[in-house]
Amino acid sequence: MAVEWEGKSRGTVLGYKIYIFFITYLGLTASYLLLHFVVFYFCIFSLKSSKDIYRYLRHRQGYSKTKSFFGIYKSYYTFGQTLIDRATIASGLRDRFTYEFDGIENIHRLLEQQKGGILLSAHTGNFELSEYFLEDVSEISQISVVTWDTEHEQIKAYMDTVKAKSNVKFILVKDDMSHIFQIHDALSKGELVCFTGDRFLEGSKYQEAPLLGKKAKFPLGPFLLASRLNVPVLFVYVMKEPNKKYHLYARTAQAKKRNEAALLSEYTGHLESMLKKYPFQWFNYFDFWNDKPNT
Repeated sequence: MAVEWEGKSRGTVLGYKIYIFFITYLGLTASYLLLHFVVFYFCIFSLKSSKDIYRYLRHRQGYSKTKSFFGIYKSYYTFGQTLIDRATIASGLRDRFTYEFDGIENIHRLLEQQKGGILLSAHTGNFELSEYFLEDVSEISQISVVTWDTEHEQIKAYMDTVKAKSNVKFILVKDDMSHIFQIHDALSKGELVCFTGDRFLEGSKYQEAPLLGKKAKFPLGPFLLASRLNVPVLFVYVMKEPNKKYHLYARTAQAKKRNEAALLSEYTGHLESMLKKYPFQWFNYFDFWNDKPNT
């Protein structure tokens, strides 16, 4: 049986406090150097997620055993860099990085319509930085991120104490379905609502689709909502490039309304292209494809 996501992401409030301390007193380059010690710790003591990274690289990316083994370290290190970068940019040091926009006209068009919109992304790259990209595009009243993880709210509360308050608020998915009303309310005000479409909690509804050569489970909710609501849908990814650079990709969904299966298929197509181009920026550290019996 697959190891399901447990509803909590890596990257705690304590972790962000440590990153801010390092960045403030040691600088970004020194923080990257110290990250190697953190990564070494995870390689040794987080064997469960290390094995999942190995299986992803070996079975889904088709890498050799040696490249997959050393890829574990590279994946952890890249993930750590994205957390440090997010803390750096959020604390007001945005000019330390350069940015490239790909498909920015799609976001312009969405905002000009003033109907609200849905952004679909995944746990790859550094999607949390999208708010800073959007600040360059237009003055927007609010971005709402739909999440299952209360840790995000705690991290944001801490980051708001070390920087100007952001446009982002979190809509927490709850059993009483109150989040549905919050989503509708946000869209009715012309706001942007962001989902990640690659994680679901055990017991919730899902649909299956192929990704990197094997079927996997995806949450039904984001695709059902996005296909039913009369607002534009964009696939948005913010990927880390070498030399302190980030690249935003924004593509408008073409799937017809009321067809969540077609929307999911289009989503996985875009996601797969990102993973082929940025193989070490897949941060779902669990047995996403149920590959364990094959090792």
